Amino acid sequence: MRRVGAFSVTFGVQLLALLVFQACNALNPACGSARPAPTIASLSVSTITLAQVQQQGFVLTVNGSNFVSSSVGLINGTALSTLVTSSTQLQMTITSAVISAAGTASVTVNTPSGNSGDLGCTSGGTSSALVLAIT
Repeated sequence: MRRVGAFSVTFGVQLLALLVFQACNALNPACGSARPAPTIASLSVSTITLAQVQQQGFVLTVNGSNFVSSSVGLINGTALSTLVTSSTQLQMTITSAVISAAGTASVTVNTPSGNSGDLGCTSGGTSSALVLAIT
């Protein structure tokens, strides 16, 4: 009888934690496959020229954290061809199809959600933006 009672208490505590902390991946055991949102720390350069983009495209390296193979670099919200080289670095190719004039561009990284979104888990998302100047 003691075993059943101890099991009930343990199960009750786990269930309560699951309900209370359902959006907190670290505490929700059902969120094992949730992907963290990416974070951008820096760009390989802060300024490029329009000529660099127009010639053959410009490869921009983005440094940050929580990059996964499905993460995609975006310029002004447009997804670009992206190569994730590690969890802290990716490269995106900026072409004249995306940048056609001098000015500034917003650089972000998006990671699609994992397969645990229906369990109340946060997963994936879009990083905050850094600005790239085009002269």
